[in-house]
Amino acid sequence: MAKSSFWDNRQKAQDVISEANSLRSQVAGWQELKREEEELSELLELAREEKEESLLGELEERKEKLRKDLGDLELKSILSGEYDRNSAILTIHAGAGGTESCDWANMLLRMYLRWGERKGYEAKILDILPGEGAGVKNVTVLMKGEYVYGRLKAEMGVHRLVRISPFDAGHRRHTSFSSVDVIPEVQDEVKVDIKDSDLKIDTYRASGAGGQHVNVTDSAVRITHLPTGIRAQCQNERSQHQNKAVALKVLRARLFEYYRKKQEEEIAKQRGEKEEIAWGSQIRSYIFQPYQMVKDHRTNIETGNVNVVMDGEIDLFIKAYLRRRR
Repeated sequence: MAKSSFWDNRQKAQDVISEANSLRSQVAGWQELKREEEELSELLELAREEKEESLLGELEERKEKLRKDLGDLELKSILSGEYDRNSAILTIHAGAGGTESCDWANMLLRMYLRWGERKGYEAKILDILPGEGAGVKNVTVLMKGEYVYGRLKAEMGVHRLVRISPFDAGHRRHTSFSSVDVIPEVQDEVKVDIKDSDLKIDTYRASGAGGQHVNVTDSAVRITHLPTGIRAQCQNERSQHQNKAVALKVLRARLFEYYRKKQEEEIAKQRGEKEEIAWGSQIRSYIFQPYQMVKDHRTNIETGNVNVVMDGEIDLFIKAYLRRRR
């Protein structure tokens, strides 16, 4: 940063400064926790010597906070992948099952929005296709913040719901599935060769859930990359030009992830490895009836507090998965 040429590329300079600030923050965090641990040890010893039981409640609270803060810092040390610090593009698709699956996709959307809100992340719905009766058929959300992709990549896969359906007059139990896909938001300077001749650009009228907020102009944009069939669309910006810019950004990220995975598959073939492409693997079950339980099938972590999980408390599963991968 001391070089005179440091600011020649302003975006790159900003990225370096951001990374340096993040590293300083982590070091300062470890130092602060170290001081807190030493202070708690001294106070605990003093309370025992003076038999000050009144202090034990406060010390217990501080100990629990210390444990939580330590876990958060540990998680950041685990998230050392190339794109783990990036923001993320989250896509939820309802599975087969009509209204029931669309409602389940909408419940997952709310869960992730609440999780992001708790973390202080900025969430923006880029595109949404409402279900015919309720919920959503698919939705794409840009979640901006530090380490969003590193955390949310633990959510990729199929999520299963078991409950008494509110849409079934016979009050029968239904099983629904929705898939969650997560890719990192990549900067525009990432080299992905996109030729104009390879793009098909369609415009259409945007619509919100339940048919509300219907635009009177064809401002929504859908871009299809013809060689791969990969699509991206955006309808929630104010103009067609803005929607096109956002759709291109999403398309670039999806193509980047597509080519990255193709490269990994080729390397695996050359090594003679057989890797499962587990997009459709069931990673977690949410059971509302006949009992309440959320269980992650990869880690066997489970909890009976379904309502808390659906309100965005999913770090229990994310942390267990990331630790297992490490």
